[in-house]
Amino acid sequence: MTGSDEDPRVAGLRTAVSRLRRELAAHPAEFPDRGIAEDELAALAAMAVSGVPEIPRLRRSLLLIAGSIGSVSALARGLADVRSAVELFGEPPRRGQVY
Repeated sequence: MTGSDEDPRVAGLRTAVSRLRRELAAHPAEFPDRGIAEDELAALAAMAVSGVPEIPRLRRSLLLIAGSIGSVSALARGLADVRSAVELFGEPPRRGQVY
């Protein structure tokens, strides 16, 4: 979807992911799981470009990113923005539930 047909949740996710990727790239300190965070942010960016992403995959990426950069206080705001964008997609179905 493009233009006015675009899902605002996807646009918000793309914006939040882009911002956090820039903040992470500009962050001078190296930390052990930086590569994981960069890879998962790239995966989220790709999902946002392709349309409506899979909720379980979004949440998995968010957990990996949070675990990777959660202790870097300079990135806390950007991480919170990505989390908020992911939460707009709702909860994934619980195992065993049929819809």
